[in-house]
Amino acid sequence: MRRKHPMPFGAEISDEGVRFALWAPTAREVKLVLDGAEDPLDRQDDGWYRTVSARAGAGSRYGYKIDGNLVVPDPASRHQPDDVHGLSRVVDPSIYEWSDAAWTGRPWEETVLYEAHVGTVTPEGTFSGLMNKLEALRDTGVTAVELMPIAEFPGRRNWGYDGVLPYAPDAAYGSPEDLKRLIDRAHELGLMMFLDVVYNHFGPSGNYLHAYAKAFFTDRHPTPWGAGINVDGEGSRVVRDFFIHNALYWLEEYRFDGLRFDAVHAIVDDSKPHFLEELATRVRQAFPERQIHLVLENEANQARWLERSSDRRPLLHTAQWADDIHNSWHALLTGENEGYYEDYADRPLERLGRALAEGFAYQGDPSTHKPGVTRGEPSAHLPPTAFVSFLQNHDQVGNRAFGERLAHLIPSDRLGLAQAIFLLSPQIPLIFMGEEWSASSPFQFFVDFETEPDLAKAVRDGRRGEFKHFKAFADPATAQRIPDPTDRTTFERSKIDWMETGGSPHREALLETKQLLMLRRDEILPLIRSEYRGSRYVILQESALDVSWMFESGTLRMLANFGDKPVSVDIGGNERVLWSNADSTPTQGNARLGPGNGIIVKEALA
Repeated sequence: MRRKHPMPFGAEISDEGVRFALWAPTAREVKLVLDGAEDPLDRQDDGWYRTVSARAGAGSRYGYKIDGNLVVPDPASRHQPDDVHGLSRVVDPSIYEWSDAAWTGRPWEETVLYEAHVGTVTPEGTFSGLMNKLEALRDTGVTAVELMPIAEFPGRRNWGYDGVLPYAPDAAYGSPEDLKRLIDRAHELGLMMFLDVVYNHFGPSGNYLHAYAKAFFTDRHPTPWGAGINVDGEGSRVVRDFFIHNALYWLEEYRFDGLRFDAVHAIVDDSKPHFLEELATRVRQAFPERQIHLVLENEANQARWLERSSDRRPLLHTAQWADDIHNSWHALLTGENEGYYEDYADRPLERLGRALAEGFAYQGDPSTHKPGVTRGEPSAHLPPTAFVSFLQNHDQVGNRAFGERLAHLIPSDRLGLAQAIFLLSPQIPLIFMGEEWSASSPFQFFVDFETEPDLAKAVRDGRRGEFKHFKAFADPATAQRIPDPTDRTTFERSKIDWMETGGSPHREALLETKQLLMLRRDEILPLIRSEYRGSRYVILQESALDVSWMFESGTLRMLANFGDKPVSVDIGGNERVLWSNADSTPTQGNARLGPGNGIIVKEALA
């Protein structure tokens, strides 16, 4: 089986040669630079430049000369062997023969996500290196691997959110064929593959669109990264198609099973249908035979994108990253109250209870961190599987000054309680690479701008400036200890060490993760496969939390004491204990939960 996604732009191989298409509405002159020669291109309708070259083929190197002096890569390049400033390479997608013809995906409720940064998840830092770890992940209980963004970025190391060529897998990780082999092998093992994509901005180096397609951006919708992406103004049809085809491309040509859309709250669209609606609709229409899962990161907490049909299927997007669940957990467990944790530190137990029960803690509520701002929409009607839950991820670890993991911040017993509740709750769990064995390595912010010293300095100074409002970094000398993101050792320090799993305490942590995920598969999955019937949460004696989720096939209940005194709880006669860290596991009736103790019970319907 061979797969190719046809596109209206980029380099497309045909029987006549290679068709090249560039949208350059604000360029005066465009020439095709092909294998060392230059060919003038005629401007066609609406700013398009197209030609078919019989002397081009797979492997040809090409670019575009803009207005007689600037040579740029193809914004829809499928491969950039020489980084973001080099020429693009023509790729023939049909060369790769897939072996997963029978694969149509897995149901969303079976998902256990594993977020991985390709460059640091293995010693090799490549697609091939990660392929060699897939069996270990499957045996742990992971069912889906989610790659942090891989679109071509400047240099050899980056988180991926500075990508500028969204169709090209970064050459630092391997070839397009290497990525396809990784996905093919994952499917052979029964694993889904997800990709994090960025449609809200481009990185600061290697984005040449301003030079010939100024209409790609708009000053009407500013973002933290500059002018917004133009999805609703003049010329926006091409811009929308550029990103919609990108989603279709990754799902068809690379056979990804799902996409995670970064920070969609920064994609402002005053037109109808909204870009997010059109994007999801086009994807749903394109792959009716496959189980495709679309996940949002959306600070605005807009439940509207997560609605279900009468047969419980997502109408548009499948789920959203549940930042409220994480932030409530973090404030409760660490006591931290600065930055956005300010919105959760006032009543962390109540915030956690509402987030676990209803998905969003903020459902139109005012923010303390951002005075005058209200955030969110009612979400209690949505099933728990509309939310991706996590205790850690790249943001919540890497955006700390020193990249500490949760295991570095709290005692192991409190972490153990949180992990059990996290993995056995009915939301979709996301494990950050190495979390399964409580990895000792940090995950720090890193970039590679070695060829652009002014940009490197700006990033270095900006990183340290981010923390100047935090009490711990008020002293400039302390701020200077923050790792330099441009230093290669910061990147190397962030690589996880798989050898740790052979020794204590990492071996025991991995075993616990495996046991919890096995319990999730056997006991929680049958519940969340059935119809959702609502939830409730209660705060007991000011320090304990009691949350229940009701399903057609039964009820799941979690009780946990986060205080320093014992708490009395009632266990019903039909409730069976699935997990407990209490000294003695109660079976029914009145029970006492000591400090840091929790119980998870299940009541199956007769």
